[in-house]
Amino acid sequence: MPFSLLPWRIADELPDLEPAWLKEQGIQLLMLDFDNTIVPYTTNVPTQRMDAWLQMMKRSEIQICVVSNSKRERVRFFCEKFGIPCITHAKKPFSRGIRACLEKFGVPRENSALVGDQIYTDTLGANCAGVRSVLVKAINNHNIWLKLRHIAELPFILIARKRRMKNEKY
Repeated sequence: MPFSLLPWRIADELPDLEPAWLKEQGIQLLMLDFDNTIVPYTTNVPTQRMDAWLQMMKRSEIQICVVSNSKRERVRFFCEKFGIPCITHAKKPFSRGIRACLEKFGVPRENSALVGDQIYTDTLGANCAGVRSVLVKAINNHNIWLKLRHIAELPFILIARKRRMKNEKY
C-alpha cells in the first residue's frame, strides 16, 4: 500500500466524527488509537463528551475497536469497562494490529478508517495498511517529546489541510 504521511481527514477531536458522516463516507469499521486520542496518557477517565460519543458509536451502525500500541493493562481495563473490543501491541506503523482488526471484524479495507493523534504511527500505519486515516489533535502533549513530535508533524498537517481545501473548491 502507499507510503504517505498525509491523513485522509483531520478533525479537532474524536467526538467531531459523527456516525452519519462516517456512514456517508462508507466507513463500517472505525479503529481508534487509545492514548491521547480517547484519553490522555495520564488517566483512564474520558471526558463527559468522549463518554457520550463512545456510547453513541456503540449504538450506531459503525463498529469500533481500539487498536493501540500500548502494552499496559489500562487499555484492556478501559475497553472492558466500556464494552469496546481492543487490540493491543499493535506495532503501528506496521500493519499487524490493523490487519488483525480487519480480520476480526471481516470488514474490507476500503470501508475502514483508523483515527489517531500521531502521523508517524497512526496515519502512516493506516495509509500503509490501505485504510483511511483520520488525524485528531492530541488531547494533551504533556511532555517535551510529545511537543517536539507535534512540531515535526506540522508540515504534513499543513499540506493535508491545504490539499483538503483545494479539493473542496471543486
